[in-house]
Amino acid sequence: MKAEIIPIGTEILLGNIVDTNSSFLANELALLGIDLYFVSTVGDNRERIVETLQRAWTRADLIITTGGLGPTQGDITRETIAELLGEEASTDQQLWHELQQRLSHYYSKVPQSNVKQATVIPSAQVIPNPIGTAPGWWIEKDKHIVVTMPGPPHEMQLMWRERVLPKLRQKVTGTVILSRTLKTSGAGESKIDELLAPFLQTANPTLASYAKPDGIHLRITAKGDDEAGTRQMLAEREADIREILDPYIWGEDDDTLEFTVGQLLRMRNSSLATMESWTEGLMSNTVAGSPESRESFKGGLVACSDGAKVALGIDAGILERHGSESGEVAEAMAEQARRTLRADFGIGIAGTVNMSERTTYVFIAVVSDRLKQAVARTFLGDKGRTKQRAVYAALFELRRMLLQEVQCT
Repeated sequence: MKAEIIPIGTEILLGNIVDTNSSFLANELALLGIDLYFVSTVGDNRERIVETLQRAWTRADLIITTGGLGPTQGDITRETIAELLGEEASTDQQLWHELQQRLSHYYSKVPQSNVKQATVIPSAQVIPNPIGTAPGWWIEKDKHIVVTMPGPPHEMQLMWRERVLPKLRQKVTGTVILSRTLKTSGAGESKIDELLAPFLQTANPTLASYAKPDGIHLRITAKGDDEAGTRQMLAEREADIREILDPYIWGEDDDTLEFTVGQLLRMRNSSLATMESWTEGLMSNTVAGSPESRESFKGGLVACSDGAKVALGIDAGILERHGSESGEVAEAMAEQARRTLRADFGIGIAGTVNMSERTTYVFIAVVSDRLKQAVARTFLGDKGRTKQRAVYAALFELRRMLLQEVQCT
């Protein structure tokens, strides 16, 4: 089966929003064994949308559209699909009644413009949208499948997983496709590419690498005629990669660093406290936001100014000798957080920016009563991305220390 994705919306073409829907769907289609050859973005223009749909109809068995299902005059995905298929849309009174009930929680009088979200063509099956007002369509006609879904990613992904994916699985038979993602940190993409060079060229299983804020992700995908054989193929390739990259692999599939660190803290019955300046509370937010690490987290201190650092117990002499954002200060922050909040482990994060080079220098310290680690990292990119990468680098250092402590006991 060949597929084409059509993201609809002028705001995508103007760069006002980033089309994350297509990357999500591309990954999902690959796991189904559906070949994706085109992603055709088009603005909110009826003539151009119809033209794009007609072109997709000639070269794809499955057409997926995202966006253009709202109540405004610019939301014309339904109308263009009706034109493509030569069908007349009409209001589904039951669907309109349900939509009015939902909207009545937000409006004293439901806008009449929303009625277009309850229109359906004869060949379309309505796909419910449990968290939005824009239902989708599932259409099967002339050996083609057309799926329309809303643009907001959280609505689209839920609709895809709960409604569209199960129906598509019934249509795709004959090939079993399994995938596994290994997550690494501490080695750059070029180094991993060099270490895994023999596996990156194989056709089955395939191996692809992706640079993420929390490290390099490696996705292994195996295809076969039966599940047992495919699973065995996947397991063998995973074992090959783990043998080479074991020191760098920290998780798999949906694992997060805060999840794996939380598990290690719980295994050791240990606690964590943090003090940060450069990351402005993102470290605390990340750890506290994970159920696995929250129960081991004593709390976090944020000290962005010298005065705040001193007020929280950092020796003013250290700031004078080494600068307010330095490795020595990060180490003092980690120790002070551990002592103040009576935790087993402390993390300190400081950082500074070289504006001319657009480079961020981040200083990370992790301390316990027996071990101490201090590292410096250099990051490129905007402040939001470097803050996130700094948090993940600190969590990886904590994971490394936790594993060292386990080996020492």
